[in-house]
Amino acid sequence: MIVDRIETFRRGPLLVVRVTTEDGDVGVGQAAPYEAGLTAAVLHGFVARGFLGREAWDAEALVDAFLLQSYKFPSSFVLRAVGGIETALWDLMARRAGQPVWRLLGGAARDRVPVYASSMLRSITPEAEAERIAALAAEQGFRAAKIRVGEAMGRDTDAAPGRTAAIIPLMRRELGDDFALSADANGGYTAAEAIRVGRRLEEHGYFHFEEPCPFPDLDATAAVAHALDIPVSGGEQDTVLPQFVRMVTTRAVDIVQPDIGYLGGVSRARKVAVLAEAAGIPCTPHCANASLLRVFTLHLALAMPACFQPQEWSIEDEPWARGVCSTMPQVVDGEVAAPLEPGWGIELEPAFLAAAEREESRRRVA
Repeated sequence: MIVDRIETFRRGPLLVVRVTTEDGDVGVGQAAPYEAGLTAAVLHGFVARGFLGREAWDAEALVDAFLLQSYKFPSSFVLRAVGGIETALWDLMARRAGQPVWRLLGGAARDRVPVYASSMLRSITPEAEAERIAALAAEQGFRAAKIRVGEAMGRDTDAAPGRTAAIIPLMRRELGDDFALSADANGGYTAAEAIRVGRRLEEHGYFHFEEPCPFPDLDATAAVAHALDIPVSGGEQDTVLPQFVRMVTTRAVDIVQPDIGYLGGVSRARKVAVLAEAAGIPCTPHCANASLLRVFTLHLALAMPACFQPQEWSIEDEPWARGVCSTMPQVVDGEVAAPLEPGWGIELEPAFLAAAEREESRRRVA
C-alpha cells in the first residue's frame, strides 16, 4: 500500500486528512484542532514528503524516522501534521485488514469504555454547570464528570471571583456522594496554591485533580502530587516521549494523559500507555472536543490495559465539529461500546468535503 496522495480538508479550526494509496485504498485521519491553516501549511510544505511514496503498513516506523530526520524542528505544528497523517494510515491499514483499529492496536482489553462528562467551560456559573451535568447523567448515564477550576495558566487567579470555592462543594451536593467528580486547573496554579485547592477537592471526595501547575514545570506538579492524597494527572500538553518517561518514573503524576493529536499520533500515544502499564499508572488519554480525535482515542482506550479508568468525553457542542462524519459513537449508561466496523468506523460526509478548503500533496513519480 504505497502512499500516493495526501489531502487535507479545512473548515474553521478543523483539519481532516485523507490518505490514498496507489491502489485506491483510502484512510481518514485528523490533526489536532485550532490554527488549522498553519498545520496544513506545515503538513503539505514539510511533513508530507516523509510519507508520500512510502509503504502505509510501516506507519509507526515512518513516524519515528521522520521525527528523527527532522530533529531540528521539534514543533507542535510538526507533530500535529504528523498525527493527522498517521491517524489516516491507521484507518487505511485497518480497513485493508477488515478490522477495527483497536484490534490492530492490541485487541480488546475491554469491549466498552466507561467515560466521564468533561466540561470545557469556565464561563458557566456553578449552578448552571451542576444542572447540565445532572441532566446528562440522567439522559446518558454518566457516573463521572470533570469541571474546570481556577483560570487556564492563570497564576493563581480565578475565572470569576469566588467561582472555584463555590463550585467544588456545590457539585458534590448536587451530584451526590456516589458520583465521581474531578477538577481541571489547566496549569492555573503555583504549587502552593494547587495544594490548597487540592485539599478542598479531597475534603469533598473528588476523584482526581488534573494539570494543577503549568505543564513545563514538572517539579511543581510532582510537589503537588506528593503532597496530596487525591490523584494528580498530567501530560496532555507534552509532546516528547522522554518527558513522559520522567513523569512516570519520578511519579510526578498519578494518572498520565497523552493526547493523540498533540503527541504525533496513535503510535506514540500507545507507547505512553504501555509505559504507564509497566509502571502501574493509569492512562487516560486527553481528548478535549467532539471531533474525530474522540473516535481515535476511544479505539486506543479499548486496546490499552492501562486505560481502565473512565475516559474523557467532551460535553461541548462545537459547531465546527458537526456534520463531519456520518456516525459518531454514543454514550449509553455512561459507557461507549467498541465500534465493530473496519478502520475507525466512520465515513466523511460529502457535504463536509464539498464545503471544506482542500489542499493536496502527491507522490512524484520519476
